Amino acid sequence: MMRRRRNLKLPAAVGTALLALAGSPAPAADGAANFPSKPIRIVVPSAPGGGNDVIARMLGPELTRSWKQQVIADNRPGAGGIVGSQLVAKSPPDGHTLLIVAMGYAVNPSMYAKLPYDTLKDFERVTVVARTPHVLVLHPSVPFRSLQELIAYARAKPEQITFASSGVGTAGHLCLELLKSMTGIRVTHVPFKGTESVGAVVGGQVQMLFTAIAAVMPQIKAGRLKPLVTTGSARSPELPGVPTAAESGLKGYEVVGFYGVLAPGGTPPEIVARLRDEIVRAIQVPEIKTRLAGLGFEPAGSTPEEFTELVKGEMVKWARVIKDAGIKPEP
Repeated sequence: MMRRRRNLKLPAAVGTALLALAGSPAPAADGAANFPSKPIRIVVPSAPGGGNDVIARMLGPELTRSWKQQVIADNRPGAGGIVGSQLVAKSPPDGHTLLIVAMGYAVNPSMYAKLPYDTLKDFERVTVVARTPHVLVLHPSVPFRSLQELIAYARAKPEQITFASSGVGTAGHLCLELLKSMTGIRVTHVPFKGTESVGAVVGGQVQMLFTAIAAVMPQIKAGRLKPLVTTGSARSPELPGVPTAAESGLKGYEVVGFYGVLAPGGTPPEIVARLRDEIVRAIQVPEIKTRLAGLGFEPAGSTPEEFTELVKGEMVKWARVIKDAGIKPEP
């Protein structure tokens, strides 16, 4: 009998322990509690020197100080950002491999017939880091003093004005296509490879281009390029004397590029939240905020949900522009 009673004590002890656990708060998920547990890589899907590369390298040291883990930028250019994006989409969803994207992230679904990842499902959108309007810059010898003068000339002399871009489907090219669709003008588009487009306008081979303000601020300050209009809803603090396209008579014309951080799809919400909070804190550090503003970036900070809605809207907008322009998706 004594032997049987000793065996009955075990379930009672277990039951007591379970009751104690039931009254205690649930422990945090191991991944979130220990995050980050190793160095973090921010994949930049473009060559060094672009806007997303600059922002990634600006964030790295501040996040390293905060997390006590090395945060490095890893450039993986190729195929309009697809190479680097695919790498992150296939990475473990633990928050240690991130992707910093620009407007091309929302454009590529319309530029390519088949992507090796799902733009929305294969990523968790963390936060919008910065936004930037574009600027229409001209070689100083081009005589137009306003956007309306440019439009009038282009209507009178179709195909005579030349526009450079960093390639078909890039932000600068799509700014041009939106201008064409809203005004009916016909101009000659001259695509280049990457930042060669800026050099072509500075050198006078091509008359003008749309590009991010940060990409041409040094040339504007040096007088090698002449700004005509910006593409935001309000004037840029860095170019307060330059009107917006809407102010110049083109109502409804607005293009504001964005830079945002993504994590692989399936990254736990707790880790996404920690990433978001820390990145938003970093871009509000006075030194970083000042540096961003000086390059023409507007520090942002958004929730993952706001970022997702922004991307969905941009996907619809640029799909329409690309279709109207007759641009055929790459196979």
